[in-house]
Amino acid sequence: MGERSAAEIQAAEEALAADGGPGVDEGPAVEAQAPQPVPTTVLDLAADARYRATGKRKSAVARVTLSPGTGIYTVNGRQLDQFFPRPTLQRTARGPLETVGHEERMDVVAKIHGGGVSSQAGALRHGIARALVEADPSLRGELKRHGFLTRDPRVKERKKAGLKKARKRPQFSKR
Repeated sequence: MGERSAAEIQAAEEALAADGGPGVDEGPAVEAQAPQPVPTTVLDLAADARYRATGKRKSAVARVTLSPGTGIYTVNGRQLDQFFPRPTLQRTARGPLETVGHEERMDVVAKIHGGGVSSQAGALRHGIARALVEADPSLRGELKRHGFLTRDPRVKERKKAGLKKARKRPQFSKR
């Protein structure tokens, strides 16, 4: 390594003293905050506005309709907490509207078929996010950043001939 002259060392020490002393370069000062909902632009929603979208996850398909309202979720004719009794599934379904701060301003009506309960909740989440983008395209960036608009491509792998399942082989016998 090269030698530093006394003038260079003194200049560096003066620069550190002016900055407030040695330490890790923290970049611009940023206050730590909990994630806040995006400051929503006031959506000009007519009382009869309807926004429709389809969400998918594995083999579950959710046809979702968003309309201005008070935050009521109706899934296959039942309330959300009756259709998805587990709180984790309810949180999954409510994610997109809570992220953009519209949980008290939109009603959700959905028809879901196929799949299991977890994939149905994921399909509902995907459909709600797509309907929100249809209602307000400026929300697309925030929803995409949280992964709500990405169709999860993971599906059950097909069973192959000669195997017991998709990858499980029969027990090997030497003789």
